[in-house]
Amino acid sequence: MRKITLFALLGMMVFGVEANAQIQKGNVFVGGNFANLNLGFDDPKIFSVDITPKAAWFIQDNIAVGGYLNFGLQTAKDVPTTTSYGVGGLGRYYTGKDVEVLRHGRIFAEATAGFGGVNVSDGGGKTNGLNLSIGPGFAYFITPNIGLETLLKYNNLVGFGSATSQSNLNLSFGLQIYLPGRSTARKVQNDVN
Repeated sequence: MRKITLFALLGMMVFGVEANAQIQKGNVFVGGNFANLNLGFDDPKIFSVDITPKAAWFIQDNIAVGGYLNFGLQTAKDVPTTTSYGVGGLGRYYTGKDVEVLRHGRIFAEATAGFGGVNVSDGGGKTNGLNLSIGPGFAYFITPNIGLETLLKYNNLVGFGSATSQSNLNLSFGLQIYLPGRSTARKVQNDVN
């Protein structure tokens, strides 16, 4: 009987929760964004990728706070390698259902603050310090618990090194998994019983 209840609970969490439930207070999202992915199909001497794993908790409906890690690498033959990194906090605000663009989509704004750096090998420039970013995004929920995202962010790195600041505009794509918090899981469990 416990196995049946567990499977029913999991099924309801994955398929039975309405599309709004994933951004409720107490829930969690984990996932990541990918930017600047270049495998060099035309010129196999180039490789470039930027990966940003994230995790956040919804402190109230539509508002999440959490953290991120960042690692970027750009390398090409006969050119110095550029490495970027970062760690910090993030905040997200999702618009309400009244601003819904697509039936299963939500617009959001994300801001981050943390420590980061961009270092170029072979005597290239370096900047390490405070990393700030802000921008709009869009999440499309392919299931009630899985969202595909696109995010356009302005990034600014201010600190010390051979360059005191660096900034860029970054378009990234990602995947987030929205997990129910304890209170949501208890509600589903009570509904099953």
